[in-house]
Amino acid sequence: MKDQKLNKKSCSSRKEKKGIKFGKENERNRKELLTMVDLRDFLRLKSCVLYTQLDSPAQSLINVEVVAYVMRPELRTSEKLSGKSCSLKKQKQGIKFEKANERNRKELLRMRLKTLLAEGRVFCDLPALADRDSILIRDTKLENSLICQPQQRNLHGRIFGGFLMNLAFELAFSTAYAFVGQMPCFLEVDHVDFLKPVDVGDFLRLKSCVLYTQLENPAQPLINVEVVAHVTRPELRTSEISNTFYFTFTVNPDALKNGLKIRNVVPATEEEARRVLERMDAEEIYA
Repeated sequence: MKDQKLNKKSCSSRKEKKGIKFGKENERNRKELLTMVDLRDFLRLKSCVLYTQLDSPAQSLINVEVVAYVMRPELRTSEKLSGKSCSLKKQKQGIKFEKANERNRKELLRMRLKTLLAEGRVFCDLPALADRDSILIRDTKLENSLICQPQQRNLHGRIFGGFLMNLAFELAFSTAYAFVGQMPCFLEVDHVDFLKPVDVGDFLRLKSCVLYTQLENPAQPLINVEVVAHVTRPELRTSEISNTFYFTFTVNPDALKNGLKIRNVVPATEEEARRVLERMDAEEIYA
């Protein structure tokens, strides 16, 4: 009787150890599967009961096998996920995919920059042959400078953000007015970046330009104006950007009926072209 009890105890302890080992292996396999599968993959799981263990009436074990397959209908392939080799293969595929994406992104950016700069280069190199319905960004620039006064500060002793926005709006409105030749109509102000606080006594310079125009809708052409505020310290020979503002204007429909034509704005340098593309992409994201 004692021998039978000892055998039962040793058998149950072996089963417990086997169960712990099986659980750890399952967890390891689960983590490994997570590293193998991407969000874009079509995963198919197949399961079956391999065998049962009915040694003890009080505790029956059912062993189930689950096999995962990555299905690619467009290639008509089915790949079984198995072990570390598959995981390494998947990781290598992911690295290759990321590198290919990066190459494609850079190539697309290069092509977009080239397209934007094509007309600007004609203005710089062959101004007599340039399109008269277009104008360079640098030819739409305006600027304003002032010393910040104590009456413009907020409760924390800094220059009030609303005052800075008012200054930027007035300059943007003037820029659009000078560009169109008619009184513009304000549509919207986009996200404002407050990058650096402005203190009382700071020498503030605001620079504006028409960054680009959107002429797809003849009934409501859009004029996108950028205003950048700089805190300038001549004694230290430094100039830092404190705020960036983006305003959108249009024109009165009656003025368009009377023959008013909005010109296309083109960049002359790669830096200007990059700013235009960044702004266009941001407009698409927040649209």
